[in-house]
Amino acid sequence: MTGKNGAGRRWSIGELARASGVTVRALRHYDEIGLVRAGERTASGHRRYTAGDVRRLYRVRALRALGLPLEEIREALATPADALEAMRALLAAQLLELNGQAERLRRLTEQVRDLMQRLDQASLPDPEDFMTTLETMAMLDGYFTPEQREELAGRRAELGAEAVEQAKARFAGLVEQLLRHVQDGTPTDDPQVQDLVRRWDELGAAFHGDGDSGEQTAAAARRMWREHSEELGARLPWPAEKMAELVAYLESARATH
Repeated sequence: MTGKNGAGRRWSIGELARASGVTVRALRHYDEIGLVRAGERTASGHRRYTAGDVRRLYRVRALRALGLPLEEIREALATPADALEAMRALLAAQLLELNGQAERLRRLTEQVRDLMQRLDQASLPDPEDFMTTLETMAMLDGYFTPEQREELAGRRAELGAEAVEQAKARFAGLVEQLLRHVQDGTPTDDPQVQDLVRRWDELGAAFHGDGDSGEQTAAAARRMWREHSEELGARLPWPAEKMAELVAYLESARATH
């Protein structure tokens, strides 16, 4: 990247992908359909994103988080990117959505706290209580758009109950093997570790769609685990702190791939 101030700074596609959480593939797709195009190119043809491009990408991400499809986003972006009223309306809508997400997270926290209190009282909650909490955790609205939630539910339905149970068993086996490597301090570029990470990602990919949308859903799931591994891991058979370590280990292993 170049420049010290916001106006003169430039981002490569890789830098923008890492900073924004949008995959390189998605940024290329946005470029191809004219949604977010790099404002400049180097002499060798490499994309360089300007401050204006970053503001436009923010609007795209914010509108996607509000559930708008790309076609409607394209229409919304017909308004100049720096129009103050348009930006204020967008931020107001996003703030409303964030408040809703905070409320849903508050309810989830209460559900988990209630389950823990009932366990402390030696009263085992009904299976339905656990299912409700697990489903809420899996569908945290702060990470998945409505389209992504529909996609996840659809994939589960397509796979069927038997395949889902088999996937759970495979997941448990991968967790046990990877935790042993975490405990032993195995380097993340070790071939055995890389193979386990590949199998982990392939297992997760079975629950996501194909193409760009599936890649974005997978990225959202990884982000959710990275940022809430302690809360999510608390409901699994393994110690929450170990699951947090495992999530960090997986991220490191992917980075060395």
